[in-house]
Amino acid sequence: MGTGDHGDDESNPNRPDRGSVRATYDRIASHFASTREYAWPEVESFVDEHAAALETADAPAVGLDLGCGNCRHAELLAADCDVVVGLDASRGLLETGRERARERGFDVALCQGDASTLPLAADCVDIAVYVATLHHLPTRAVRRASLNELARVLSPDGRALVSAWSTAHDRFDAAADAEAGFDTTIEWTLPGGEAVDRFYHIYAPAEFEADLAASKLDLLEWEVSSGNCYAEVAGSG
Repeated sequence: MGTGDHGDDESNPNRPDRGSVRATYDRIASHFASTREYAWPEVESFVDEHAAALETADAPAVGLDLGCGNCRHAELLAADCDVVVGLDASRGLLETGRERARERGFDVALCQGDASTLPLAADCVDIAVYVATLHHLPTRAVRRASLNELARVLSPDGRALVSAWSTAHDRFDAAADAEAGFDTTIEWTLPGGEAVDRFYHIYAPAEFEADLAASKLDLLEWEVSSGNCYAEVAGSG
């Protein structure tokens, strides 16, 4: 794990740009995807909770896996949604998602894009999963913009699950600032032994709540579980 940088991440000279973050995941895509076989239990519970409403909706239900990676969560959404969009910045990861969909026989419309400028119409998404992605966006302004974009695309009755790594995780210093998170890099080791640094912004729980509260999303509930912050949110309508 790299050295953390506390304080205002907007002025962090070691912060990568979004192109560098995308290039990192293109580089490790195949190996990374091979270690991400199963959906998270928290995502399964969230989708199950809202499945009945999706199945009885008057219009075709649209799901969004934002930061879809290999589409393990898009696969969950596909069981209850008529249309599922999987969006990721990394073309390499999208290719792993395409392969998974082909092998497992589910439909997903894949799109390379930026979480802070979603190429989707307003009010079109009924259920969204935005997990393990927000913390890879390199500035607070971009992270908040992505939350506002999620609010824009959610339908009036739409719901989303948002997650990010937290300072409460046992791999981080428990004495980290309770109000502010920090930037760091965490190594990904490829099969040949090469270590590739991945950027993270590790959220303090209070900071996670504050960013959601400052966004255009309606924060319904949130918790810290297994070292991650989770929130169920709705569009502001």
